[in-house]
Amino acid sequence: MNATTEPTQILCARCGETAPGVASPPYPGELGEELKSRVCQNCWTEWLKVEVMVINELQLNFMDPKALEVLVGHMREFLCFDNAADSGE
Repeated sequence: MNATTEPTQILCARCGETAPGVASPPYPGELGEELKSRVCQNCWTEWLKVEVMVINELQLNFMDPKALEVLVGHMREFLCFDNAADSGE
C-alpha cells in the first residue's frame, strides 16, 4: 500500500480544465466530497482568497447559523456548481 495519496485528476467545474483536485475533502460530508470531485486545487486556492473578501464585505457573523449558508451559497456560485445540471427535478 502506498501511504502518500496523489490528488486525482478531475474535470474542474469552474475552469473546465482537467487538473489535480484537492487532496482531501475541504468540508465534511457530501459538500466536501462534491468539492473534492469537482474542483481543482488552483480554483480552490482562488476561492480561499475570495472567501475572506466575502466574509469581510458581507460582515458575516458565524455566531449566526445562516452565515455559513450564505458563505456556502457564494462558494457554490464562485465554483460554478449551480450551472451544472446535477438533478433533473
